[in-house]
Amino acid sequence: MRTRRLLLRPGSGPAGGVTARGATREEEKMTNATKDATRTDEGIVTQVRRRYAEIAVKGSACCGPQPTAAAGCCTANAAVSEGIGYDAVELAGVPKEADLGLGCGAPIGQLRLQAGETVLDLGSGPGLDALLAAKQVGTTGRVIGVDMTPEMLERARATAATAGVSNVEFREGRLERLPVESASVDAVTSNCVINLVPDKAAVFAEIARVLRPGGRVVVSDIVLDRPLPEAVAKDVLAWCGCVAGASDRSGYLAMIEAAGLTRLQVLKDEDYLAALAKVAPEDADALLAAWGVTRDSLLGAVHSITWRAAKR
Repeated sequence: MRTRRLLLRPGSGPAGGVTARGATREEEKMTNATKDATRTDEGIVTQVRRRYAEIAVKGSACCGPQPTAAAGCCTANAAVSEGIGYDAVELAGVPKEADLGLGCGAPIGQLRLQAGETVLDLGSGPGLDALLAAKQVGTTGRVIGVDMTPEMLERARATAATAGVSNVEFREGRLERLPVESASVDAVTSNCVINLVPDKAAVFAEIARVLRPGGRVVVSDIVLDRPLPEAVAKDVLAWCGCVAGASDRSGYLAMIEAAGLTRLQVLKDEDYLAALAKVAPEDADALLAAWGVTRDSLLGAVHSITWRAAKR
């Protein structure tokens, strides 16, 4: 098929006109409508679900839109998890299929779980934190993982079966509308997932709803300390990479307190790109290349924090 040559000025010629790129105006309208749709809340959710379904099937959190081995992407998942704070011995105690290197912290270690407690993992993914929590609460305890991606749920359930863990279950659902009874859990955790949700205030309200009085929550997530470069802020890939969907720090923390959670404390705070560059430098470079920005343009803007709060 021959390439269309531009013989007409924009707006002249056949019905609908021809744009400078050779597409008719109707074709361009459709393209723009598709782009706009991906930036709506539900459009973003659809893109995130699609991206994490791909990760679940591949078994890797390779960065970039089309990662390749030649690009040097895909640092070993366990190495990434250890680099962000997970204990190597604990990681060795769960099937490697549960670890896709998707976190930005290690919140489960800060929950101080006790035998017999009920734990909820938001955005449970392949099941790493859920399996670690299941060991800590013992056979008298219970763990519930919630994820919106069927492929992730399938992987998590298979991994739990491989591990022989029977006190954990995985439910399909959105974090803004948790399929969990009110005041039914002792502890909530989440690792680098709430930033992916457009309506974060709804997530914090749901956390407060499902926690029992006196219950606690420990979350690792991404926040912004200054605006992102425009190229990153508008990129759907950057949403899926946990960056573009992040809220500014003050607004994020204010939403937590507005939900009725108290004794809010930031336990860990570090520059996200700097930390990623330490544990997975090639992955960090691949992300920057995919977004078309330099490392200097993002340093200091994106922070990984781990925070704790409680319900009155």
